[in-house]
Amino acid sequence: MASRFLFLGLMSMITCSIVLASDSSPLQDFCVADSNGPVLVNGFACKDAKLVQASDFFFSGLHLVGNTSNAVGSRVTPVTVAQLPGLNTLGISMARIDFAPWGINPPHTHPRATEILTVIQGSIQVGFVTSNPENRLINKVLQKGDVFVFPEGLVHFQRNVGHGIAIAIVGLSSQNPGVITVANAVFGAKPDIPNDLLAKAFQVDVKVVDQIQSKF
Repeated sequence: MASRFLFLGLMSMITCSIVLASDSSPLQDFCVADSNGPVLVNGFACKDAKLVQASDFFFSGLHLVGNTSNAVGSRVTPVTVAQLPGLNTLGISMARIDFAPWGINPPHTHPRATEILTVIQGSIQVGFVTSNPENRLINKVLQKGDVFVFPEGLVHFQRNVGHGIAIAIVGLSSQNPGVITVANAVFGAKPDIPNDLLAKAFQVDVKVVDQIQSKF
């Protein structure tokens, strides 16, 4: 009887370890994304290895200045699996962020990735907010060469606090980190989230919600 319970205990431990395991490592040299593949998987199907070329692992464009002539004064140039098919299954991506003077990268979250940021030019204020119930703001002003990390899933932001342009390069721990911009998701949902619900959530008048929703 004791041996039976021991066996069942070991099986439970093995099962739990399988359930809690992270994604497995790649089982081949590469799996270049085939965006036209008919198979639907969690990611992209692999392109035939015999058809893979150097261009599948190449992206050119991070030297170009992003157009920051928009409402928030910033521009993100992503390099995810959508732009660089060779990233498929490798669990990494990156981006360039350009900021006009006092431009911001609004509060947002990456549901599938941790982000690490390096300032290339200018002075950038960065910060993230811890989860409920503390909602503690952790922020710092960074200078050229400084590095800051944003934990996976937490709401975070960046702002150019200098008088000139600012540039940052970020690395992300997913080939497709995803981006949820808080204001866009809450006030720009299609169809709209009911305005009376948002008014109660933000403790403001419905007219205030209507005004904000009209901008998204």
